[in-house]
Amino acid sequence: MGFWLWFYVVAMAAGVALFSYWRANPKGVPPVEYSIATAIPLWSGFWYLVMAVGGGRIEVADQTTFWARYADWVVTTPLLLVALSLTAMHALPRKRWGLVRALVVADIIMITSGFLADLMESRAGRYGLYAVGVVALLVVFGLIWGPLRATAARQPAPMSRVFTQVALLLSVLWVGYPLIWILGPSGIGQFGDTTDTALFVILPILSKVVWSAVDLGLLRRLSDRRLLTVA
Repeated sequence: MGFWLWFYVVAMAAGVALFSYWRANPKGVPPVEYSIATAIPLWSGFWYLVMAVGGGRIEVADQTTFWARYADWVVTTPLLLVALSLTAMHALPRKRWGLVRALVVADIIMITSGFLADLMESRAGRYGLYAVGVVALLVVFGLIWGPLRATAARQPAPMSRVFTQVALLLSVLWVGYPLIWILGPSGIGQFGDTTDTALFVILPILSKVVWSAVDLGLLRRLSDRRLLTVA
């Protein structure tokens, strides 16, 4: 387990280095987008460092609950949604901040429900709160593929396609979180803590550093082609 946690810390440090390097040559991408991309692995790496040195966990119902994961997710997942929203509205002069707030609220409900579910000793309470979290995730997906996608479609076609690509990637990756949760020690226990830790290392690396690199990389490529503004 320790190997996977330290591996994650190194991956997050690499993400910080990459996005800091890109920020020195932003290629027309606003600095706030680099700040968000850098803040995500900084915050996430810190909490996995806490777990790597033996902290960030408690024993509940004869199992280990990594509360530090939720301290990570409650900040980084809203930031990912803000980054996705900025891509959806990148070429638009007016941003739909009300929609962004709705996404963030639904996301925080999702993360909080998962955390409270992990703290429940009764199976009924655990699965009930898990169901609340899944519903909140479906609301997030509904907002992404409904009003946010419609907003992105108001941009030039190349920008709209970038949003569709990164939204699809994030959606596919985020489906993995409730699946790992329900199959792992928190749910029906098909695998143990080590496998759970490994999966919750690989998936967040993909959904944080790799996703941010894809998002920023596509925006930087459009900037090279001078397609970041409304024609």
